[in-house]
Amino acid sequence: MSSLELPPITVKLLEAKKAKGLTFEALEPVIGRDEVWIAAVFYRQASASVEEATQLLNALGLSEALVPELTTPPVKGLGPIVPTDPLIYRFYEIMQIYGMPIKDIIQEKFGDGIMSAIDFTLDIEKEADPKGDRIKVIMNGKFLAYKKW
Repeated sequence: MSSLELPPITVKLLEAKKAKGLTFEALEPVIGRDEVWIAAVFYRQASASVEEATQLLNALGLSEALVPELTTPPVKGLGPIVPTDPLIYRFYEIMQIYGMPIKDIIQEKFGDGIMSAIDFTLDIEKEADPKGDRIKVIMNGKFLAYKKW
């Protein structure tokens, strides 16, 4: 994460997670939320309820004094316009190559509109393959038609 300066709360959360030997998946049953959403809270891209923040901080052995930092609505979006981290850049590259085809196909199937990033879920699965394991990213967002007035 050389080009990305992380918020101090993110650093604390990641260090505590590492010290406890936890994964985001292991935190799912503790908080009752998906691992991707939990990771988004860590990186301050989502806000937790007081109860969720308290459960997370207790699981990590951190002070409940940090609850306000996790419950405040965050400023969304990280890093430079063109990300430099190779894994994140590949998603940017995928959108550069497949963005217009995805847009056209969505609009052929649904009409003129967008996929919500508010009413949205994201799942990441590992798929075994003899030629090399595969990453399956499943985005599920509500279709929002553009309003005519």
